[in-house]
This record gives sequence, C-alpha cells and structure tokens, in this order.
Amino acid sequence: MAIPKVTPTQAELNSTKPGGKHRADKHGHKHKHRHGHKRRRHKKHRHHVRTLPAPPPAPAPGNPARPPGEQRPAGSYPGGFGIPQATRLLNRAGFGPAPGQAAALASLGLVGAVQSLTRPSGPATLSGPAPTDDEGHPLAPADIWGHDHLWWLDRMIRTDQPLVERMALVLHDWFATSEGGVSKAQQMMDQSNLFRSACFGSFLDLFRAVTIDPAMLQWLNGDENVAGAPNENYAREMMELFSLGADRGAYTEDDIREQARALTGWTYEWSAQLGSHNFRFDPERHDPDPKTVFGQTGNWNWEDAPRLCVENPFHPSFFVEKLWSYFVATPPSQATRERLIATYTSSGLQIRPVLEEILLSPDLYEGPPMVKPPVVHLATMLRAVGRHIDTTAWVWLCNQAGQQLFWPPNVAGWDDNHWLDTSRMRARWNVVDYLLEGIAVDAWDEEHPYSETETAEEALARALASWGNPELLPEHRAELLDFARRAEALITAEWEQGPYRALRQNALLQLIGISPDLVLQ
Repeated sequence: MAIPKVTPTQAELNSTKPGGKHRADKHGHKHKHRHGHKRRRHKKHRHHVRTLPAPPPAPAPGNPARPPGEQRPAGSYPGGFGIPQATRLLNRAGFGPAPGQAAALASLGLVGAVQSLTRPSGPATLSGPAPTDDEGHPLAPADIWGHDHLWWLDRMIRTDQPLVERMALVLHDWFATSEGGVSKAQQMMDQSNLFRSACFGSFLDLFRAVTIDPAMLQWLNGDENVAGAPNENYAREMMELFSLGADRGAYTEDDIREQARALTGWTYEWSAQLGSHNFRFDPERHDPDPKTVFGQTGNWNWEDAPRLCVENPFHPSFFVEKLWSYFVATPPSQATRERLIATYTSSGLQIRPVLEEILLSPDLYEGPPMVKPPVVHLATMLRAVGRHIDTTAWVWLCNQAGQQLFWPPNVAGWDDNHWLDTSRMRARWNVVDYLLEGIAVDAWDEEHPYSETETAEEALARALASWGNPELLPEHRAELLDFARRAEALITAEWEQGPYRALRQNALLQLIGISPDLVLQ
C-alpha cells in the first residue's frame, strides 16, 4: 500500500476563495434507535488553531541497543528495542503511542516493556476529559444508540492499561456477540467487562464464564436449549469458532448434538420494563442422561462442556494459532508453534504466558505490517493528536469503515479481508477528515493569517509534528515532500501566499492520516 501521487490543480486550489467556507459541513446518517431516542443531524464544530508554534524535532530512531544486563527468554526478538519497536508493540498490543510514550516504553527494554503491558497493577485509570456528545452532554451508553461504542472508544483512548482494552477487543471478536441479539446494551458492556477481567487468566475459566454470559445465552440461543429439544447453536460455535476449529477432524456432528444436550438448562425472564433478566440454571430444563462427547461418556453439564473442549487434543494448537493471528501477520513456524503449545499446556491453559511469548517474538518486530482495525486506527489517531470523545460522529463513521463496537456482522466476528476495500478506505478518509477538525488550519482567518513564507520542508515538519511525529517510510516522506513542493509551485498571486500554504498544510495532515504508515501497524 503506497501513498497515491496527488497533484493539486489550480481549479482545486481556487475552489476556496477569500470569504468562502473552508470545507463543506457533513451530517450524520439515519440509524435504527433503541428505546425510542431520535438521532439529531450531526452538527460539526470547528476549533481552528490560533497559534502555530514551531514543531518539536522528530525523535531520531537511531540504532537502539539492549539495556545492559537485560535477560530475554529463549526465542525472543534479538535486536535492539528502540522507538520503532516500541511503537509497533503499542500499535499491536494497544492503540498506538501518545506523544512521548514510545520513548518511555523503549527505555524499559523489550522484556520490561512487554511486562508493563501484560502485568498491570490494580484497576485501570482513565486520564483526561470524560467523553461527551456534540453538545457537551455526558454519554448514556446503556440508553442511547451508539453511546456504547463511544464509551468503549473512550476507554481505548484514555486507559493506562492499553493491552487490557486491546485484549477485550480481541475477545469480543473471538467470542463475537452482537447487540442485535440481546435486549439491553448494558449486557454487551457487561460482557466486555468480563473480557477485561479475564483476558490474562485461565482460558477455561473465561470459556465457562462466556458460556453462561447473558449476552451469549441470548445471542446463541442458550435459553432455547432444553431437554428433549436441544438447540445446537452454541455447541457448534464453541467447537468450530471458540476452541477447536472447523475441518480439522476435532469433532463430529454427533459430538455437537451430545454437547448441546450437556448445555441444556439455562433460562431467564423478560419484561417490557427490564428486558431479559434473572438468568439462571433450571435443573428441570436440563437433560440428566449420559452423553458421549469426544468419545467420553458421562452425565455432562454446562460446566463440563467447555472443559471437554479444552481437553480435546486439537485445542492447544487452535488456541495459540488464533491468539497469534491477532498480533502477527504471518503464521508461526512449526518450532514457534510447538513452543507456544508447550507454554500453554504447562501453564494450565493460562493466557498471559502465551501472550507474553507472542509479544516477545521476533516475528512481531521483523515481520510484515498488519492492517489496523478501523476502531484501532481511529483510537490511535485520537491519542496521537490528543483529542478526546466530543462527537457522536465516530459511531456512524466507524460503521461505514466496517467496525462498530458491539455490532460484529456475525458469530465469526469481523472480516478483516475487506477493511481496505474501496468503500471502507473512503470511510477511513472521512474519519481522518473529521478528526482533523481540531488541528486543521483556517486558510481565511484574517486576524491570524498563515505564514506566507513557509517552505515545503517546514510544512511537512509541522504536519508531522501535529500527528506526534510518526515514523514514515523514506519513500512516503519523499512523496509528501514532493507534493508540498508541487502545491507551492501553483501559488502565483500575492493574495494566495498565506491561504494556499494553509490549504497545503491541511492536505498534508489528511494525507499523513490516511497514509500506510498510520493505517498499518
């Protein structure tokens, strides 16, 4: 993915004359609503930059060396751990670095950096302004459509435990559940809290908790699974998608049918006022007769069902390969795969040890980039520019880009194969456009006119500084600089000197935000 060559035309630059608007207003799209709330058309607010201080110098990546005395486990990345490596780690195991964070993480060394993410202490702290809607009102994530998305996006931006939030997102995709199949948004947020609390512990404990989670019981019809009329939905997905994998010979259709019988017995109540509530196990709805699953016969119940899956010999390889796929672009080698399986089984099926080995792996730092999920791309950019949640536009913009939180398309989660198709890339362009409202320059501000002498090199340096000085590939930096020079060459009239340089600055900001260097991780 390369930066496209963009040549500004005289007509494009002339499209914004003195006294005209800088950009056309944009409005929200219509959506379905929960609890009868109406959605107002989105009103954009522009907060133009009034002062333009000289940008700070970009940190030099250099050639980092290992901290003296650092001991790395066998199989770890052997190279130096500097700002580029810390940035990649924060992109994969969080939501990108806030200004200065990559340098601070690099100072810890590889092992210290990884463990600072995988071994947080106490509850997360959210720093900065609380999220609001466009009018400055607090969010109501359990009651207003889309506010749950903003609630989670805010956590991604403000948390001091980024890997906890990233793992919650991973598990939301792994055990994909949609708000479209539950009665209350709060049940989806409660499920995300389950993922936060269990993301480093025993996979079996997590699996059991998900099995009887209210959102999952509704989403995969656990409440309809009764003795004499078993519903196979959850039994099938817990094998195919959650623990064993399809077409590997790990289970048969008979195993699914018998497992469904083991899972019988759960129910809940429903009312117009409370929605679904009082989730509980009812022994009278449970099938008490013996079941044979994976060749083992017993009076299995819902607690046995996840255990039977994780004790299946096909589970450890499925687990390590699936977890690996969220952090590394290419499959693990056979040796790496076997080492991770040994770590997983010897730890008693703990998630943290495997995760730490993945985050220490050479493949993460030396392998090819991955595409950032749309929400991760947005959260990374918001953190880079220091902007917090102040608009509901992020809901429909992320939806257009292919990822609205709590609304995965199906039980298999999001399909990242389509995140860079033409329609979703256009949506990402629009996301960047909205995000730049806080730092875009008013080309026609007569009280604070833009520099009439800014060079192409100075313009690019200022744009990069506004983005927190992200590291660009040399060819991408060269392309942006070439664009800046070509744009400047179109300035002819005296009145164009400042305004056209301001427009060039806004174009550079947009191109950086949608560049491969920010879209990929």
